[in-house]
Amino acid sequence: MTPNKERIQILYVDDESRNLTAFKASFRRSYDILTATSAAEGAQLLKENPVHIIIADQRMPQMTGVEFFQSIRKTYPNAVRILLTGYTDVNIIVDAINKGEIFRFINKPWNEFEMHNAIKNAYELYTVRTQLYQKVEELEKSNHELNRLVYSTSHDLRSPLASIISIINLAKIDSSPEDYVNYFNMIESCATRMDTFILKIIEYYKSVRVNDELSFIDFKQLVQECVDLCSIQNIKINFKQNISQPVPFRSDGFRLSVVLNNLLSNAVKYQKPSEPNPLVNIKVNVNTSYATIIIEDNGIGIQAQNLENVFQMFFRSTKNATGLGIGLYIVQEAISRLGGKIDVKSEYGVGTAFHLQIPNRFEENGNN
Repeated sequence: MTPNKERIQILYVDDESRNLTAFKASFRRSYDILTATSAAEGAQLLKENPVHIIIADQRMPQMTGVEFFQSIRKTYPNAVRILLTGYTDVNIIVDAINKGEIFRFINKPWNEFEMHNAIKNAYELYTVRTQLYQKVEELEKSNHELNRLVYSTSHDLRSPLASIISIINLAKIDSSPEDYVNYFNMIESCATRMDTFILKIIEYYKSVRVNDELSFIDFKQLVQECVDLCSIQNIKINFKQNISQPVPFRSDGFRLSVVLNNLLSNAVKYQKPSEPNPLVNIKVNVNTSYATIIIEDNGIGIQAQNLENVFQMFFRSTKNATGLGIGLYIVQEAISRLGGKIDVKSEYGVGTAFHLQIPNRFEENGNN
């Protein structure tokens, strides 16, 4: 058994049924084993099942073990391949290495102790490959995000700066003191937009890069703090809170506040100007497994064609959209780090509802 208690999944391909039966009888208590009597059947099983290690006999009709490995290695690059052979043909060995990229040869008839060791070592290699693949994916994602971040930051910071410079130049030309207040207000608006964008970038960095800091969460206090902050944007909005927390809840307080602040800020920002009773409902239910959070509003809503894009970095529904296009992306990244899920439902002109599920990490020790 592996250290993390995961059962090793093995596919064994051999055209002789007695070999398959003997293998299963010897190793079924230690591993989860799939068997196939042909390469075609083996390929189908790979499509239908997650497999860590593939073992194949070299001499099979229609397709040899090396040919089978060559046909699947690009589709299943992380699966580790072991070749069984009763022959010591040098050409087979060369082909197996060059074409099949095998991990190990085992001579037939195999020895049970040797096979156990080969499987153990193969699974260790599988684990390293998988971790490496995940790290490469994360690095590619980070590089892509960094490129977009640099481009957007240069645009979103330069634009208000250019406006401030233009306003200052106008103020120099205009000698009317009574207009100075208007100029100051416009400069303040531009500076506020810059400050908001910088704060969002800091939130993004902390949400993605900083390690978790687990603490006990009082949702009534946390939600009220976020509501107080967002009420400043629009004092006319009615925030309704329905919070049930009968058990202790433990999570990363910073990331939770980032999530709630961004979602509530959006609910305020995208209210209908003509709505006589602007409303934001906040519901929280906590149990020993997770916290369910629902934030719904009666704002302008999201058009159906934009729903699948709202969590993308710098997505704006229109060129004239007032948002920075990063808030919901930060929300999704923070929830991902919390191990949670988020779903959005919206009807344009009626309102939007975000449904969140955040794991209760009460049993975990220390920081991660």
